[in-house]
Amino acid sequence: MGIAERIYEQVKALPEPLAREVLDFVAFLRERGDRAQWRDLMAAQAASLAPQWDNAEDEVWNNA
Repeated sequence: MGIAERIYEQVKALPEPLAREVLDFVAFLRERGDRAQWRDLMAAQAASLAPQWDNAEDEVWNNA
């Protein structure tokens, strides 16, 4: 039996309010993972765009 099936069997035995808490926790875990991926993507983009943002031609915008 895989982990998903084991979790399912455990959750089936819970009362409805506790099963909803488990579902909320699963949503939290998925969202946390999505945020980590988004943060990694933003960091990669920032590093690759840094030369575009920091150049002499755009110095006028730094004083705006």
